[in-house]
Amino acid sequence: MHEHAAGSSIPLTAVVLGGALLVLLGAYLAAVVAGARRGRPWPLWRTGCAVAGVVCGLVAVGPLGSAAHHDFVAHMWGHLLLGMAGPLLLVLSAPVTVALRGLPVRAARSLSAVLASPYVRTIAHPVTAATLNVGGLWLLYTTSLHGWMHTSNVWHLVIHAHVLLAGWVFTAAILQVDPVAHPTSHRLRAGVLIGFLALHSILAKRIYAHPPAGVPTAEAQAGAQLMYYGGDYIDVVLIALLCLDWYRRTAVTNPVPPAAVSARS
Repeated sequence: MHEHAAGSSIPLTAVVLGGALLVLLGAYLAAVVAGARRGRPWPLWRTGCAVAGVVCGLVAVGPLGSAAHHDFVAHMWGHLLLGMAGPLLLVLSAPVTVALRGLPVRAARSLSAVLASPYVRTIAHPVTAATLNVGGLWLLYTTSLHGWMHTSNVWHLVIHAHVLLAGWVFTAAILQVDPVAHPTSHRLRAGVLIGFLALHSILAKRIYAHPPAGVPTAEAQAGAQLMYYGGDYIDVVLIALLCLDWYRRTAVTNPVPPAAVSARS
């Protein structure tokens, strides 16, 4: 694989992206404390998800990032943590909800207005989010972009930031844990998720058969297998959470009539 220019790409990405994640975690914890002071306790498990999601990102841009410039398997571990596991945990932490609970009224209204803006609504739509996510991965591994990433500080940072943000927005669009201005149906989200899973799996198989430029065949095949099977584990959790939410909301909107319960018993 290509060496990083002057060996400085990893530190830049780790400092900027890792620092942004730590700032985000600090803001999250501050919102949790502010909400608790107003008599709005926050579930501890959601806070744990936020911490775990940030840790995934830090590991991906830190230790794994240092090894990824000469080891494609380490690079793929970084993809799973930064683009899939980390975003899933961050979405489960419900950052928008905790922010709305912890911010002053005026700031909370401003945040709600931004989230309801046409731009955010377009980006956060499941179809758009899935396209940005899997489309970015196809561009990264099927073009010369992968090589550029390992020769430019800026490209390395931009690509890693895109992987994190695209994975986060996509996961949020599928699960919709936080309130959204215009929620989409479970059927649509399920269909988009199926399409994403198919394209992600096909990309892993393509990497196995056609390694990115500069990546040894053995490393590419090992990394592709990790992408394929490791991604499946995370996808199973995503599918289960979507189906669970679908079931719960259907049970609320269509409760079983008492007569039906009596007949079954």
